[in-house]
Order: sequence, then C-alpha cells, then structure tokens
Amino acid sequence: MQQAESLTFNADDFLAWEESQTEKYEFIAGETFAMVGARREHVLVSLNLASSLKQRLRGTPCQSYMADMKLRVESADAFFYPDVMVTCHPEDRNAGQFLAHPTLIAEVLSDSTAAFDRGDKFAAYRSLESLKEYVIVDIDALRVECYRRTTDNEWLLHDYTGQQDCRFASLDLTVPLAEIFEDVLPG
Repeated sequence: MQQAESLTFNADDFLAWEESQTEKYEFIAGETFAMVGARREHVLVSLNLASSLKQRLRGTPCQSYMADMKLRVESADAFFYPDVMVTCHPEDRNAGQFLAHPTLIAEVLSDSTAAFDRGDKFAAYRSLESLKEYVIVDIDALRVECYRRTTDNEWLLHDYTGQQDCRFASLDLTVPLAEIFEDVLPG
C-alpha cells in the first residue's frame, strides 16, 4: 500500500473526494493510500473465491462482493477494499458506497501487503462485531488460513493446504482448495 499525495480528510470528505477519482484509495485515520494493481494470480484467486461463495450462497440472505466494494470500519476510522467479503446483514443489502457488517472477509496476500493484511488490517477487522471469519489466502504456499471468532471473542486459526476442502463455518459451507486455486495450480 502506498500513501497518496499527503491528503487528509475526515470520513465524509474522503467519500466525496474518492467519488471523483479514477483510482481506488483506502482511508485510515484521515490518511489516504492508493491501491495498486494486482498480479494475475491474485485476481484469479479473488475471482475464484468470490464466485464459489456466490454460487453456494444463492437463495440465502448472504451476498459475496469483490475488491471494488468498500468496507467501513468505523472504530478504526477506516475504509478498506477487501479482496472478497460476504455480508448477511439486512442493512448492507441497501448500502450505497460501502458495507459495514461483513460476516466473512478474505484477503489474498501480495508481497507488498502481507504484513499489513496480517497485522494492522486484521486488528481493524477484529473490531467489527459482525465479523465471524477472516481468511488469508497465500497463493505462493497454496494455503488458506481461516481465523474464526470463538464464543469467547478469541480468534482460532484453521489452516487448509493440499487437497482439503476449506470450511467457512460462519456461512455453513465448504469450498475445495482446488477450486480456490483453479488456473493457478501447477500442471
């Protein structure tokens, strides 16, 4: 993530400003950060996961979204663009510029964002009461790390590699890892 031209805003001013921009920006505590393009594998894996979730969620109150939908994390005074997110909240069904009540968020790691996705961004996401699962997809390791919120409000890691199915308990569904990594796997 690269900081934009030292512009500072409050949340409402940021939303108004970003509407007139040709690029996407994340917003954290008054600062803006330009979003850079992703490599082919990153886009494929994000699309695979979002499509798999959309297909399995058909007919439910839940909807999956990809990287162009903003997420508001009010407690962190931030707006992010998760690679994939699912919301089942009725208020989000009528949202305009951003969602605020995700059940599941997935970030596909890239070299430039891996530390942030695992650190400060995850810390901000954990403040969302609606969030039940945070998923980190590591393309290089062909691995999915699924952090689940427990009833004690702790986060428990479920690690998926190899030929496993990835279980998303918050949505009561599974997706084979081969489907998530389709067109990326060697061979």
